[in-house]
Amino acid sequence: MSRAVPTALLTTYLSDYRIPLFRLLAEREGVEVLAYGRGARYVPSWFTDLDGQLERAPFPARRLDSGVRGALEVGRRYDAVIAPFSGGSMLPAAFAGSRRYGRPFVLWASVWAQPRSVAHAATLPLIRHIYRDADAVVTYGEHVRSFVAHVRGRDNDVFVAPQAVEAELFTRRPEAGELATFRARNGLGSGPLVLYVGRLVSEKGIEVLADAWPRVGSPATLVLIGDGPLAGRVQALPRARHLGPLPRAELPTAYAAAALTVVPSIPTPRWREPWGLVCNEAMHQGCPVLATGAVGAVAGGLVRHGESGFVVAPGDADALASAIDALLADPQLRRRLGEGGRTAVAPYTYDAMADAFSHALRVARARVRTGHSPIEKSASRS
Repeated sequence: MSRAVPTALLTTYLSDYRIPLFRLLAEREGVEVLAYGRGARYVPSWFTDLDGQLERAPFPARRLDSGVRGALEVGRRYDAVIAPFSGGSMLPAAFAGSRRYGRPFVLWASVWAQPRSVAHAATLPLIRHIYRDADAVVTYGEHVRSFVAHVRGRDNDVFVAPQAVEAELFTRRPEAGELATFRARNGLGSGPLVLYVGRLVSEKGIEVLADAWPRVGSPATLVLIGDGPLAGRVQALPRARHLGPLPRAELPTAYAAAALTVVPSIPTPRWREPWGLVCNEAMHQGCPVLATGAVGAVAGGLVRHGESGFVVAPGDADALASAIDALLADPQLRRRLGEGGRTAVAPYTYDAMADAFSHALRVARARVRTGHSPIEKSASRS
């Protein structure tokens, strides 16, 4: 097999929180990022400015043109292919292309519960084939690893890449003047703040949060950062301020100003929160996280009830309101959970993510070259 260069990693956009990972993979593994710009809704314009992202990228990156046809040809030009579980037909096309040209294929998996819809049912046999036949798999966390291992029937070639955000950004403690300016500019007064950051859509639990908030007895202001079709619902809430999308550099100040961050996602037939990087962001800042059991960061073990955060059942407005009240009423508990969160999130680094990809690529290349992974050969000799 002739060796093409370098390794291709397919993705939708070059979002800020992935830049450090892609830079490391370019340095370690000769990765070139191929972006096809699909699937982002209710996000700020700068998130989807793919041309600007490619121009600023500090690593080899280009737009993947020609859609499915371009994905099919990736295996011809590169010595290995990494593709995510996103982008509709892009994953099957990239997989088919890698097989056509005999290239190692690594699946980057985020799903931890089988989506249920007519479209998903129709493509299930193909997707399960990709899960089982990928040369190695990298997953968002242990919850995804367990799901993938169940489908593959093995777990010795499934690697966890712990989800990371920019620690240097989110651990920076804003000064008192910055906090005062943030509050004054956004009309937030001096009372406690309960923070939500994310898309204002049903699966993110916005309707549950809207039902819960009037039941919260403690005096506080609900601050919502983000946009989406349910913006009108939250704007009508008492004691609530919808700030819209904010630049990423301003988010640490928002977390530092808040008494707690709420992540109220709910499961739907088509979707379950793969991770929830808001949890990592808040925890780096020492802001306590209140999340539901439908959040990947909970299922994956980062947010642990009473240790590194607070967990409630998804879709339960009464439980959510009671938990908000309990946290607002107990500064010592918030302080303990905030410190527990800092400790828990510390190992979730880009180096650890890149290590998982390197391990997966090593196994995938060995499997294509010899027909067996080094793990399988080691097990056969024991």
